Amino acid sequence: MCRHLAYVGAPIRVGELVSDPPHALTRQAWAPRRQTHGIMNVDGFGLGWYSPGDPEPARHRGDGPVWGDETFADLARTVRTTGLLAAVRSGTEGMVSGRGAAAPFRSGHWLFSHNGALPGWPESGAELVKDIDPARLLRIDAPTDAAALWALTLDRLDAGLTPGEALRAVASRAVEVTGGRVNLLLTDGSRIAGTTAGASLCYRRLEAGVVVASEAYDDAGDWHDVPDGRLITVEDGEVVVEDLTGERIP
Repeated sequence: MCRHLAYVGAPIRVGELVSDPPHALTRQAWAPRRQTHGIMNVDGFGLGWYSPGDPEPARHRGDGPVWGDETFADLARTVRTTGLLAAVRSGTEGMVSGRGAAAPFRSGHWLFSHNGALPGWPESGAELVKDIDPARLLRIDAPTDAAALWALTLDRLDAGLTPGEALRAVASRAVEVTGGRVNLLLTDGSRIAGTTAGASLCYRRLEAGVVVASEAYDDAGDWHDVPDGRLITVEDGEVVVEDLTGERIP
């Protein structure tokens, strides 16, 4: 499994979200508190961020532990952003490693991450990949379950679905076919969509914006858990949690 975090809102320094807090994402790489599969996340990392006024995100990824990357530390210390998606990776046995397998995945103004695993991959994914546009399948970043889920999500976004609708469709289909753990995060720098299917997720309203993360990066009392089997969407500061079937949860 992995740990990931997304933010949208007013400009904020990246480090305030991913490295400065006592249990930040960089610490979750070696000491996660709510991870139920795997004990460390040292098989890659990534940071995608949006500069104010620029709809297309920049990205930096690596194939080793995040604490060993000087560039990541410099970016976290200096860059201010209106939106980001960051992740640390725990590779699933039998899947490839390398920078191409590390989230966030990127296309145009979208960033995407998967926390979980589809058991029995790649055989378990044979039915899923039939749904991917063949040209997109040939351009896939890596032969991993996360990259396949990203390709499926892009197909649905291209078909006109909203971020929430796209993730609901992909997560529901993946769980149906594989029974896997499918926690997804998607952002375009102004909106966030996420799913819970087999792993933890929570959110927090800040004065400047909203954070959605695998686990809280501090012990403040204003974090809210997202129950399993849910879709969370964040837009214009509003947080909505619905059942993956589409029923809104009060």
